[in-house]
Amino acid sequence: MLQARRFLPSLSLLAAFEAAARTGSVTAAARELDLTQSAVSRQIKALEDQLGVELFLRERQTIRLTVAGDGYAREIREALRRISSASLNLRANPHGGTLNLAILPTFGARWLAPRLGNFLKANPGITINLVTRLVPFDFRLDTIDAAIHFGQPSWPGGELTLLMNETTIPACSPAFKESHVLAEPKDMLKVPLLHLMTRPDAWEKWLTLNDVPFETVSGMLFDQFATAAQAAKAGLGVALLPVFLIQEELERGELVAAIDREIESSARYYLAFPKERASYPPLAAFREWIVAEAQAAMESGCHKLPAHRLQA
Repeated sequence: MLQARRFLPSLSLLAAFEAAARTGSVTAAARELDLTQSAVSRQIKALEDQLGVELFLRERQTIRLTVAGDGYAREIREALRRISSASLNLRANPHGGTLNLAILPTFGARWLAPRLGNFLKANPGITINLVTRLVPFDFRLDTIDAAIHFGQPSWPGGELTLLMNETTIPACSPAFKESHVLAEPKDMLKVPLLHLMTRPDAWEKWLTLNDVPFETVSGMLFDQFATAAQAAKAGLGVALLPVFLIQEELERGELVAAIDREIESSARYYLAFPKERASYPPLAAFREWIVAEAQAAMESGCHKLPAHRLQA
């Protein structure tokens, strides 16, 4: 342990080095840290002496990172960011109990956020921070405790708890449906199709499952379900949308099923988390709660299209 501490510089030395590396100037770093230029220069020199490595090339009144210094700055910057984030979380919730949760944007806004109040009310000591992540990431390199995942039951280095399945429908505006002859699956090839970037082959799979031969399927591309749903509402085409995420639009009659062809996705929604965090109290409480919420939602039939919404 004592040997390892030789290579653990103080935060003041690291902060001075990171500020100078980021700004490219001792003067700017001193201004940012509210120190004198000579103080910052001394701290950087002390860090170099402790590490035994030259971090900057000094040329007259300027500094330039060495190759070693550049690589070190990148790692130190991330370490300082994580320390800052941990300190901010602790200050926001001094009794502990913070859960950093990565969400899928539309799932988070449409399904999770309206329910979170009940969880927080039942667990007053827990604070939840939400960030958006569209694809799996390495829990070891992030400060995230858990993530909402849609796909196959696979997450490198993570455990998965099943939440719910998903039923999608080809959805469009009532006016769009009225102005086009949409009676069977092959009719989808006659109208503009709206695609999602995270599911680029969704329409191909839908057409294949409905025995519709095709050569290519093109159309507008969107990065989120919310924008695809807005485009469908505006009459720009037909989008394959999860029923449970467009319940409000269906109830208000802003979207309807273009044809009666519900399809259950082969992928599922999961809660992903690193195995070593499974017993972390805020995560354990959240996992138990969200599983129960998902089960209740499935039993209520919110993922199925009501029969009276099949028509415009």
